[in-house]
Amino acid sequence: MNHLINTMKWIKKDYTSHPFRFMVEFLAWFITIGCSVVMAMTVPNPPLFELYTVWIFGCVLYTWSSWTRGSFGMLANYIALTLIDSIGLYRIIITG
Repeated sequence: MNHLINTMKWIKKDYTSHPFRFMVEFLAWFITIGCSVVMAMTVPNPPLFELYTVWIFGCVLYTWSSWTRGSFGMLANYIALTLIDSIGLYRIIITG
């Protein structure tokens, strides 16, 4: 139970210290969860163009958030995801 209380305090402290970044991260989280749900619900023929577009936007939000946090691991991860998924989106566009 103590872990839950400490986590809630940490979330409140994060929001209080950087409310804009907190909201950007929350939006990015909501976007990525939404994309995952849509993907799961539409398999085997998900709307990849739309999902990639929204997912990449979420990754860009996370990239900015990790930069402002000073988190190298998250920054490297979301730069990589943005690049990889942008290539996937590009391939969807050029192949029609």
